[in-house]
Amino acid sequence: MVRTVYSAATQGVDGYIVVVETNLEGFMPGYATVGLPDNAVKESKERIYAAIRNSGYIFPQKRITINLAPADIRKEGSGYDLPIALGILAASGQTDSDSLESRMIIGELSLEGFVRPVRGALSLALAASANGYKSVIVPAENAAEAAMASSVDVFGVKTLADAVNFLNGETDIKPTKVDVGELFTQHSRYPVDLKDVKGQDAAKRALEIAAAGSHNLIMIGPPGSGKTMLAKRFPTILPHLTLEEALETTKIHSIAGFLPPDQPLLATRPYRSPHHTISDAGLIGGGAFPRPGEVSLAHNGVLFLDELPEFQRSVLEVMRQPMEDGRVTLSRARISTTYPARFMLVSAMNPCPCGFFGDANNECACSPLNIQRYRSRVSGPLLDRIDIHIDVPAVKFEQLSSLADGEPSDKVRARVQQARERQLQRFQGLKGIYANAHMTTKELRQHCQLDETSLSLLKTAIDRLGLSARAYDRILKVSRTIADIEGLEQIQTAHVAEAIQYRTLDRESLS
Repeated sequence: MVRTVYSAATQGVDGYIVVVETNLEGFMPGYATVGLPDNAVKESKERIYAAIRNSGYIFPQKRITINLAPADIRKEGSGYDLPIALGILAASGQTDSDSLESRMIIGELSLEGFVRPVRGALSLALAASANGYKSVIVPAENAAEAAMASSVDVFGVKTLADAVNFLNGETDIKPTKVDVGELFTQHSRYPVDLKDVKGQDAAKRALEIAAAGSHNLIMIGPPGSGKTMLAKRFPTILPHLTLEEALETTKIHSIAGFLPPDQPLLATRPYRSPHHTISDAGLIGGGAFPRPGEVSLAHNGVLFLDELPEFQRSVLEVMRQPMEDGRVTLSRARISTTYPARFMLVSAMNPCPCGFFGDANNECACSPLNIQRYRSRVSGPLLDRIDIHIDVPAVKFEQLSSLADGEPSDKVRARVQQARERQLQRFQGLKGIYANAHMTTKELRQHCQLDETSLSLLKTAIDRLGLSARAYDRILKVSRTIADIEGLEQIQTAHVAEAIQYRTLDRESLS
């Protein structure tokens, strides 16, 4: 007796259908799982046996063969417990087989028969919808997340018995519905605001430009000057997530297991701040079965690297490719997985090992050689990919003690949004280009034309600073963004001059 149950698994951020075939035969008890199962799937036998018995059903004393198709893709995780258990019960006549048609089922089982949540429920529900399934049965804790796939009915179950009774028509479970607009309103608030930062007007201006053009940024300043405080508030001035961006971001965090249980949709820009001891696999992603790393968890948001020179150089270098391509591909012997990784890099560093080089209030104890060695930990090619370098000096007492609030994030975000809308209109129809930072050479020639005075100023700066070709492109892109903030179509000399000032590390490398 063969019964078929449909389930799903994730590959990258997308889901694909897995067919769970259950065959019962003979009178000699046995149990085998085929179709490239990993250890978690192989161990499901004991969980399923206990769950079926403890739920009041009979575990058939026959030879049971479970086939997971397609058989050439490795199956991992515990999300196949519920579909396998229902397949066994259907094959033994304890649940209605016809009710399994056009349904996709996922869930982990406890020994008592409770259904536990799984990772990637949104991706799996979207896969069910794309493949024509009318409904999905998921753990109750995953129901709201899966219901974001609005074109498929989502039924949440708490126990194996709930699922069996629902399939047999003995229990009526209402499909889970979510109000996307309400979710956005409920979860789109940030706990911090840019107005909390005292002083640092120049740094705030640089953050606004970076947000308006999606530019990478590095802040250089002594300890306690507010670099981390500024970075934490940077997402609050970025444009609000669109529904498409929110769904994509939610899928990544769900697959990684970082989606809060009470928040089925991420409605704010992600902010990731890994410690400097992180490995390259932790930053980029990896493992025998590749999982997303910090660069993918920061997709559509901000990746903040504090104390940048303290990171291993090899770890920083692996970021260069995703910074350019907006995605990261993890290749293994059996599988190659691609995760999106279009993030904004915000980094911070001290000007020297002690942190007080150039500080008027503290004496620097570092030798020029030590300073040079410290800064050389960050490679030139990586710095070339950072559009804006900004000094963040120590805040004066008068500014710290002031009771006046700074400009709130909402006002800054409004200007950023207007600049982004100009860029979206400019790049309409161009695939992969949404902001000035993403422009290729072709777009630079078309949209960043300079007059004679601006060209002369830029030539002088390049000759004196010895800038690379990539740094030249960065200056043009930042100039274009400054003009967009001011609502001007033509780049002015003042815009170029300000963009040149945002190459702090290039200037100091020759001083």
